Amino acid sequence: MPRIHETATITSKGQITLPKAIRQALGVDSGGKVVFDFDGKAITVSRADTGEHTDPAIAQFLALLEHDLVKGKNITVLPTALAESLKQALKHPVDLSEDIEGDVSL
Repeated sequence: MPRIHETATITSKGQITLPKAIRQALGVDSGGKVVFDFDGKAITVSRADTGEHTDPAIAQFLALLEHDLVKGKNITVLPTALAESLKQALKHPVDLSEDIEGDVSL
């Protein structure tokens, strides 16, 4: 990763805004958390390891949807072409941890 050098101004309340280039490099945005580490000479800012949040209700709902899509059930109200494209999409697994190329606005 190339070196990034940015300046931030400290407010009267001791707050700073992380520059956009730094937020993008860390992969954080509004509501995201960062960690500051001070070793006596320098401060390192890194993305906080918040762990993967799992919601059992969402997980069960998504499993139900996946089951129906695999079996081709309960999707008859969708246009035929859309239903078929959803079934075809199941043949192409998605790696949710894969890096996203280019700029992304979330």
